[in-house]
Amino acid sequence: MTRMIFINLPVSDLAKSQAFYEALGFANNPQFSDEGSACMVVSETIHVMLLTHAKWQGFTDRPIPPATMSEVLLALSCDSRDAVDAMNAAAAAHGGTADINPVQDLGFMYNRNLADPDGHVWEAMFMDMEAVSAE
Repeated sequence: MTRMIFINLPVSDLAKSQAFYEALGFANNPQFSDEGSACMVVSETIHVMLLTHAKWQGFTDRPIPPATMSEVLLALSCDSRDAVDAMNAAAAAHGGTADINPVQDLGFMYNRNLADPDGHVWEAMFMDMEAVSAE
């Protein structure tokens, strides 16, 4: 069985968040979306569930942390350094924040951190596997 991951994120403005993730290249799956949620497909095995605060609270009594706090950093691989830069630029252009941490360039690995409109932290990263195996 191929495992799938569904990342559930509480969002304050569902339409704004859906537009943000579409700008990053994620596709909406209307089959698993409704007035309180949007299922954003990253790949066949990775989905991001955007949940309004009301819908989120139906799953847990735990408080939603403020946008200035980080609970997780979600790293997502990209095909190239240019794709990392493009994701970071798309985030900045669509209501997110680019480069919330310093750019990391280790030669074999390159990454940039961004935040969505609700402060959820993503790391767009590229790893040159040929350079890794040469070390």
